[in-house]
Amino acid sequence: MEFLNNQGKKDGRESVGKRCWRTSGLSSLDISQTGPENMDPLQFPLALSMEFSFPDANVSLGANSSNSTFLGFPVSPEIQSVLIPVIYLLVCAVGLSGNTLVIYVVLRYAKMKTVTNIYILNLAIADVLFMLGLPFLATQNAISYWPFGSFLCHLVTAFDGINQFTSIFCLTVMSLDRYVAVVHPIKSTKWRRPRVAKLISLAVWTLSILVVLPIIIFADVQEDLPLCNMSWPEPINIWSAAFIIYTSVLGFFGPLLVICLCYLLIVFKVKSSGIRVGSTRHRRSERKVTKMVVIIVLVFVFCWLPFYIVNIVNLIFILPEEPALVGVFCFVVILSYANSCANPILYGFLSDNFKQSFQKVLCLRKGNGVEDGDPTEHRPEKSSRLQEVMLLQRSVNSNGHMPTSKV
Repeated sequence: MEFLNNQGKKDGRESVGKRCWRTSGLSSLDISQTGPENMDPLQFPLALSMEFSFPDANVSLGANSSNSTFLGFPVSPEIQSVLIPVIYLLVCAVGLSGNTLVIYVVLRYAKMKTVTNIYILNLAIADVLFMLGLPFLATQNAISYWPFGSFLCHLVTAFDGINQFTSIFCLTVMSLDRYVAVVHPIKSTKWRRPRVAKLISLAVWTLSILVVLPIIIFADVQEDLPLCNMSWPEPINIWSAAFIIYTSVLGFFGPLLVICLCYLLIVFKVKSSGIRVGSTRHRRSERKVTKMVVIIVLVFVFCWLPFYIVNIVNLIFILPEEPALVGVFCFVVILSYANSCANPILYGFLSDNFKQSFQKVLCLRKGNGVEDGDPTEHRPEKSSRLQEVMLLQRSVNSNGHMPTSKV
């Protein structure tokens, strides 16, 4: 899905060069020979293809140009055709290995199968599916056209869109789960079970597929320019603008509003009522899990917010023909890709249990098992009752109404 599209021909699909794009969010920034007055905002691109022509300034980012820039720095066409694919493949290698490791440890160790980790598992699966398509996008950027046919174009584009929507939907569900776990720790034990989390995850995937149906339907190899991109029917401008609004609301700002509301309510409830349910160890564990989820959400927003800001700005204003703008656009697309390989790194730093699991799998430490960071989630059907009994026993013992056993 493109960001700026050349309207030099009637069907609006003629373009001078490759595109900087991402399927579910931005589109390609394609500034062509027809000038800015003929450019219209188009949707989100899949890949980051970089070839933009500025005839008046004699500046181009394409393979046929002798004067190229990336993020404001001069880059030769040869380096240009290699730089972006290399970045793609680097993101793919880190993201694929990291998320595969996350999937393995959650499935491998029984004590890692907590409610929160089940949502993390689905987040990792979505990232892995997208990473499998990155080599195809890197190839398109390197050779300036899509050689893999229409079916793979639909498939890779679908994976890209599903990755974005599944990620934000999983983060929304995780935030709702944090609200329920912190504000209603006793009542929530009925619903905060791995089996329920799996059903919710299935609903998240179903919703994501439904939301990306327009991407699946309209993605194709374009006729005039052999790139895998969105091919909207007439009127192209209305379709593309509507799609930007559609994906921005459903794929970012709507879920982000729910997430912010969840954490505001958590803060309000804790401050106003001084919630102190469960043991000190349990409360400390809940704080750690909540902190990890909050940081994951913040990193997601950091990686994706610039992408949507550029889209919305381009929807309202005509962006000027400046090489620096092209570099900034390509940077925000790469930043959105990088989010898919950031989460496993965050888990390793923020969760002792993921860290221990990673070390065990990579043979960096020895151990017979891994303790999970949320002790109430291992056996959610029994843990709440056990804690209530323990608290009751402590209360009775402290009041002297029941004889205590000596060790």
